[in-house]
Amino acid sequence: MSFLPLAVRDSSTMLRRNLLHARRYPSLTLNLLLTPVMLLLLFVYIFGDVMSAGIGGGGADRSEYIAYLVPGLLLMTIGSTTIGTAVSISMDMVQGIVARFRTMAIHRGSVLIGHVIGGVLQSIMSVVVVVVVGAVAVAIGFRSTDATVLEWVLAFGLLALFALALTWIAVGMGLSSPNPEAASNMAMPLILLPLISTAFIPAETMPGWFQPIAEYQPFTPAIETLRGLLLGTEIGHHGWLAVAWCLGLTVLGYPWSTALFNRDPK
Repeated sequence: MSFLPLAVRDSSTMLRRNLLHARRYPSLTLNLLLTPVMLLLLFVYIFGDVMSAGIGGGGADRSEYIAYLVPGLLLMTIGSTTIGTAVSISMDMVQGIVARFRTMAIHRGSVLIGHVIGGVLQSIMSVVVVVVVGAVAVAIGFRSTDATVLEWVLAFGLLALFALALTWIAVGMGLSSPNPEAASNMAMPLILLPLISTAFIPAETMPGWFQPIAEYQPFTPAIETLRGLLLGTEIGHHGWLAVAWCLGLTVLGYPWSTALFNRDPK
């Protein structure tokens, strides 16, 4: 069998294995998914009135803050879901499954490709679940009536590209960790970074010395681009910065992960 059909066949097999594993052990995915869902409900029902006063909705009208909040939570969902990929591949390493795969007559890259595609699909499915839960947000004020079909397609493409970039980074974290617990801890910045981005408050409301950190980290350009596509706000330089971050993280994560995977076991 030639190289390409072999790679596609083995990658499909590994993808199916990872999806079956996620279906049989859903607790990790559910735990990671519940975080952004609970944040959505928390900021809408508990902090919504107070936070909306600073965004412009007024103390009695939370709709503007809900609209501001939802795009950031969608990106945060991707960040939290990819932690599961880091933990999953670390478990494969610790349990000797990857070592077993290395001895088999399969395409070596298919192991990583299966994890990456599986991680991206889980991220997208998690976003869909949050959007479905966000039907609650629609009922309480979130609107995206100005977005065209093209803008929705571009928004979906941005989410998929962002998920791909973070998943490659998560794979590298999982491969470089000595155990699943360490992989989970190493991947925690993927949850913490959205908290210091513009997901919850505008950058101009932060201390002056901290604004450049919040403005130019990976999540903020993606969040602002998503807001521009769905809510019609100004995108400005955030669009190309978001794409640059996605491509840069992918270019960093892919060779890092493959180098760790191909190194000789000790």
